[in-house]
Amino acid sequence: MSKVVLMDFFAEWCGPCKMQDPIIDEMKKKFGDKVEFRKVDVDTNYDLAAKYTIHAVPTLILEKDGAVFKRYVGVTNAKTLEADLNAALK
Repeated sequence: MSKVVLMDFFAEWCGPCKMQDPIIDEMKKKFGDKVEFRKVDVDTNYDLAAKYTIHAVPTLILEKDGAVFKRYVGVTNAKTLEADLNAALK
């Protein structure tokens, strides 16, 4: 089975990031252990943010087997995330 990771690049001061949180929580409930979810605070994880060239938050990076599968900038809706997570798991 493929390793699928969803990284949520956020900042504590970011209003849209707070809007993204319940959507991520919903995906965690739906996908459980099939997907690894990581939250990355860009203000304390500069190196990782630079590695993924994060210029705006929220940014979500969906990886499959260590490669970027999808990248989202701004608040991403549950329908889009669910469809892409399912595609990454195939």
